[in-house]
Amino acid sequence: MFSSLGAAAFVATFAASALASKPLATQPCSDALVPTQIRLAYAGDKGMAVSWNTNEQLTNPTVYYNKHEKNVLKSSAKSKISTTYPTSSTYNNHVVISDLKPDTTYYYRPQCATQTYTFTTARSAGDNDEFSFAMIGDMGTFGPDGLSTTVGKGASNPLKPGEHTTIESLTTFKNSYDFIWHVGDIAYADAWLKEEKAGYVTPLNKTDGGAEYDKILNQFYNQTEGLSSAKPYMVGPGNHEANCDNGSDLTICLPGQLNFTGYQAHWNMPSAESGGVGNFWYSFDHGSVHFIQFNTETDFLNAPDEPGGEGAENAGPFAVSGAQIAWLKKDLASVNRKKTPWVVAAGHRPWYVSTTECIECQLAFEPLLLEYGVDLVLHGHKHFYERHAAVNNGTATEIENNPKAPWYLVNGAAGHYDGLDVPDTPYVSTSRKVISAYGWNLFTVHNCTHLSTQFIASGNNTVLDSATLIKKRSCK
Repeated sequence: MFSSLGAAAFVATFAASALASKPLATQPCSDALVPTQIRLAYAGDKGMAVSWNTNEQLTNPTVYYNKHEKNVLKSSAKSKISTTYPTSSTYNNHVVISDLKPDTTYYYRPQCATQTYTFTTARSAGDNDEFSFAMIGDMGTFGPDGLSTTVGKGASNPLKPGEHTTIESLTTFKNSYDFIWHVGDIAYADAWLKEEKAGYVTPLNKTDGGAEYDKILNQFYNQTEGLSSAKPYMVGPGNHEANCDNGSDLTICLPGQLNFTGYQAHWNMPSAESGGVGNFWYSFDHGSVHFIQFNTETDFLNAPDEPGGEGAENAGPFAVSGAQIAWLKKDLASVNRKKTPWVVAAGHRPWYVSTTECIECQLAFEPLLLEYGVDLVLHGHKHFYERHAAVNNGTATEIENNPKAPWYLVNGAAGHYDGLDVPDTPYVSTSRKVISAYGWNLFTVHNCTHLSTQFIASGNNTVLDSATLIKKRSCK
């Protein structure tokens, strides 16, 4: 049975909750309609989703764009009325621009914007040129309502004076990668009550109508706009998107703070283009790689965030029983390995990690990842960095030795209020490198045989770890 805020019902709920307004041929701009939180996402080889927020509703959100001239944006694309939800102070606008040329830079400007931006479309499947992408997990806002040089009671590992945040580090390297992949736990708005109880955010107020939660969400999306307006910002669901207080006291959560509501509203991932569901599971091609985002939170047997799961988030499901696993099998089976020899998948919760593993996730997903020869699996959730070997049901193969099993990497160290975690010792037998430092990964796909990564310390931009996966296969 679908959740009351399942994929289809959720859209209808948004539409019903939006303020009524008569469509206008040209809606006059005002300060309330100036776009904020601009963000991009791939929409297939030839498309780009442009999303943004406004303080008032747009009747037909429109994006103007052009391939050639910055100041003459001749083409436009639009969508239906912008939407909101209870406890949100803003409206979400999503426009998909189709029929673009692959690997091409375009100028674009959302309706009522005061400046022009650029994006670059995805590389065509089969493009063998080298490229890089950035990967982060578990990143919240930075500053007075998030991670800073001080923490409240019960938190640890504040930023050191003078250290860069992960957002600042990613900005420094912005010309080095094609897109960012944030594999769950986005913004950490659900930390608001914990921060108030710890004296980090004052005053303690459990009945503020969702104001502090909404404030943290908006701060995060504003802080990342410099990245997300220039690079596709691909996301996956994490447990901290499920509700307003991470399962500790659901009675205080208002309707707009439950069941991944903000996560569903804010993003526009390419599920429509790949047969997936919402922003929960989807896939896309980019050059020589087929990328897959799967959902470790809901929609499989004993999923941790569903009612009765160990996470107690009471979220989902978002499709009929078995739909996600059936989709994943079909998606993997349809990959053309001549065009995209690499297959890279990501899901929030890890099952190879030197602390509590998600065994339910392993039972649901590992058999298919093995069966179809997935090359690399990325996880977050645990707040440290751990690089593993390639692993087949617990048996490790070194990544330089043409492994047949996926290479596993965990990075939930991008930074949030609570700080870093300490993994259990001794480390699991598949572990090859563990680092407790704030940072992110830069992955480079060199050709059809070599794929490498660097773990970059956000605080000073130094490389703390590097490794290369090597496959024996013929490159055309």
